[in-house]
Amino acid sequence: MTETTIQFEELGLPIPDLVMKSPYAKQCEIYNYLKNMGAVEKKAYLIAKEHLGSSFNICKSNGYKEWKKKSNI
Repeated sequence: MTETTIQFEELGLPIPDLVMKSPYAKQCEIYNYLKNMGAVEKKAYLIAKEHLGSSFNICKSNGYKEWKKKSNI
């Protein structure tokens, strides 16, 4: 399987630099998480990203951890 560029821009959400520096498999996971977020989760994500700035780590966020647990990833 060849790695392709993940189209994060189609989500219309700001993507932390840390995500773009992550391995391809982790980027795929994060993309799927962001793609499947509902309106409330998107709002929470935007607020967290805004308030925490560069220290925001999506992989340590409660929403991401819960999503992984529910998805059995």
